[in-house]
Amino acid sequence: MDADFAIVGGGIVGLSVAWGLLRAGQSVVVVDGADDALRASRGNFGLIWVQGKGLNAPHYARWSRRSAALWGDFAQELEDNTGLDLALRQEGGLDLHFSDGSLADCATRYAALRAELGGDYPFEVLTGAALMREEPGIGPKVAGAVLHPEDGHANPLMLLRALSEDVRRLGGRLETGRMVSQLLPPGEGFALGCADGTVFHAGRVVLAAGLGAAALGPQLGFAAPVTPERGQVLITEKLPPLIRRPSLIARQVGEGAVQIGATNERAGLDDRSTRKGMAQLAAEAVAAYPALAQAQLVRSWGALRVMSPDGLPIYQESEAVPGAFLITCHSGITLAAAHARLMPNWILGRDGAPDLEVFGEARFAV
Repeated sequence: MDADFAIVGGGIVGLSVAWGLLRAGQSVVVVDGADDALRASRGNFGLIWVQGKGLNAPHYARWSRRSAALWGDFAQELEDNTGLDLALRQEGGLDLHFSDGSLADCATRYAALRAELGGDYPFEVLTGAALMREEPGIGPKVAGAVLHPEDGHANPLMLLRALSEDVRRLGGRLETGRMVSQLLPPGEGFALGCADGTVFHAGRVVLAAGLGAAALGPQLGFAAPVTPERGQVLITEKLPPLIRRPSLIARQVGEGAVQIGATNERAGLDDRSTRKGMAQLAAEAVAAYPALAQAQLVRSWGALRVMSPDGLPIYQESEAVPGAFLITCHSGITLAAAHARLMPNWILGRDGAPDLEVFGEARFAV
């Protein structure tokens, strides 16, 4: 047996779970594909984002907030262990609106969610001078914004690197360049067959392979109804301070570059950036922050989100093959702290485990 657990997928979701299981005393091997695999972890927007999550699903709002609240200690532990700066800034985020009607509708929906959550859902509607005080670089086309104090952002590549380094420090094995093609339960434990002929054996398996779960999941009794959604991103040159708080339109990183994003496109497995997508992003960014009209763009990319039918995470232990777990979501950054700190107790069936039944696949059969 190579390990107590084999994690299929070495992105932020898989590594967060692996890190948590190692801290819980389990031995872990993480089996990850080649560098040319479709990787959401290397192309995402880096937001720790609560607002907007769970407007029609309060349990998702609670789960997102729970993870956001854990992020500070989670990041500090990784930074202490690795010496890497995750560039965490969690001082609130802005949801920008270009019309009074859109802003009012959003505020009404947030108020309804607050009532559903028993009054515990902080947000503030900013218009006019109040918005300009919070965000002096905002343009006149912006009617207002919703400020949520629990939102923030971090460097997703540094998070990925820190998790990788700390998983190794804790004794985990990272097997990269191994594309898992078969997941077989040979009596006791599982055998993971890779395309290059390598086989790994583990007592239990966690499928955190993103879009790869669609093909691998049915081998373990999962429906794994995940599909791709393309998001394109633009990066500017390094600029003087312009954006204080992140929004869904843009965020300014520590060294000064502004990250602009992201599109929501159904384009199959095509992760290329397109002229149409870049033009859309640039126009919206300039409308929100007029000073960006003078900024030089230095690069762009596209990446594929991992989407379930309702956009919520899927957490499921296989009924057909006990000991096999499916963990997938499109909010890998926001939920990283929960996956690292809370998910291991759920997987191991220990006291204090979160109740995640509502995120199971049974909801898709209704």
